[in-house]
Amino acid sequence: MNMLSTNLREQSSIMARLLHLIDCFVVVGFLWLLLLWYRVPWTPYYTRFAIITFGLCLVTFQSFQLYRSWRGWKFFQEFIVILRAWATVVGLLLFYFFVFKISHAYSRVIFLIWSLATPVLLFSMHVTARKILHRFRTKGKNVRHAVVAGAGDLGVSLARELETIPWAGIDVIGFFDDKVNESKELKEMGKTILGDINTLPGYLESNDIDYVYIALPMRAEKKIFKILRECRSLGARIYLVPDLYVYGLHHAEMQSLGNLLVLNFNPNTEWKRSFDVIFSSLVLVCLSPLFFIIAWFVKFQDGGPIFYRHPRITSAGKEFACLKFRSMVVGADEQLEQLLAENPKLREEWESSFKLQDDPRVTKLGKFLRKTSLDELPQFINVFKGEMSVVGARPIVGKELTDFYKESAGRYCSMKPGITGAWQVERRSDGSSYDERVSMDDWYILNYSLWTDIKIIFKTIKRVFDGRGAV
Repeated sequence: MNMLSTNLREQSSIMARLLHLIDCFVVVGFLWLLLLWYRVPWTPYYTRFAIITFGLCLVTFQSFQLYRSWRGWKFFQEFIVILRAWATVVGLLLFYFFVFKISHAYSRVIFLIWSLATPVLLFSMHVTARKILHRFRTKGKNVRHAVVAGAGDLGVSLARELETIPWAGIDVIGFFDDKVNESKELKEMGKTILGDINTLPGYLESNDIDYVYIALPMRAEKKIFKILRECRSLGARIYLVPDLYVYGLHHAEMQSLGNLLVLNFNPNTEWKRSFDVIFSSLVLVCLSPLFFIIAWFVKFQDGGPIFYRHPRITSAGKEFACLKFRSMVVGADEQLEQLLAENPKLREEWESSFKLQDDPRVTKLGKFLRKTSLDELPQFINVFKGEMSVVGARPIVGKELTDFYKESAGRYCSMKPGITGAWQVERRSDGSSYDERVSMDDWYILNYSLWTDIKIIFKTIKRVFDGRGAV
């Protein structure tokens, strides 16, 4: 992969956010041009209208998944999403006119033209952006690598379909199958059997693969669920190409890939990312004086490091350094084994919950920071970097994922962990069992929504002020 392809790949999410902002500015800019063209004076009413429109577009466009990856999707499908998102914005603006009785302050002709023409303008911009990306991908740049589980007729059909749409930029490296040997069709396509289904997890661990397409018959449900269970934490996005279209399986979303349909097992969290960036930015800016004060006290107490970095698991099973203000003595990790060796009760508590209720390593300042949850404030840096969400499942270590989550590990790795979440606000440190924690994380992953996140945030604030904020 050359340098240009690598850069495009790494900056794809940045490009999506940039397109999002450009769309919002274009919507407002188009209104300004219409007013200029029709010589309608710009009044404070239009200033207020432009600000409200910009905010609505910022939230609504993201909520309708307008900036998802459109690889393999047809243009009209994106246009339908744009129409739905824009209709929501216009509907909310009409409601704004109705509530405040100010429609007389605006030109009805301009509003009508603006409302009808804007989605066409946005679609034209998106088509242009996609065409540019298509040209890069057709030339072998910005390519994603995929493997197919199943080398039968369905798997071969999938690979052939991808060859007919080179602009999608998806290159099938090879196949995994237990029964099918290399056939004439595979040799004609220049593809090989890379191994059996059992070797797929190991291959994903040692190779940079973006997509896994499951093209097995539905009667092979054990193998399908084995792949979902073992491979969702290995960095690749997983799709099912069903021979019988089963809806609702693992809350999957039906998507198109050329003339085929696939089930997307990766929940949409793009709206969460926009919310996370806005929320974490506000927190980091507004609470920056408090950050510096706490940092000074942590450093002053013993001269040790300000932050504690602990490896945790984020989406797709990747590891990241979770930040906290240090609440323990210097060298706390090295002291842990000695504590557990000397006290069987502490070891039993640690092995059952991966935490100690009355941890002797915690400093006096650390107890206050934990009690008020102020030690977790640096995690907003993790949120801003895209490693965590404001609301999500609990951040856990790799051993917790393998030892306790088991069947739920795949679901856990489908989303980013959160600073707060369902378990934190409902149970916190009230002695709930680990199975209850896993169950509540499962519940959140299967039922998350913007409204659920907002309710959890308010409950978290209430918990902190109630003095029940210690995790």
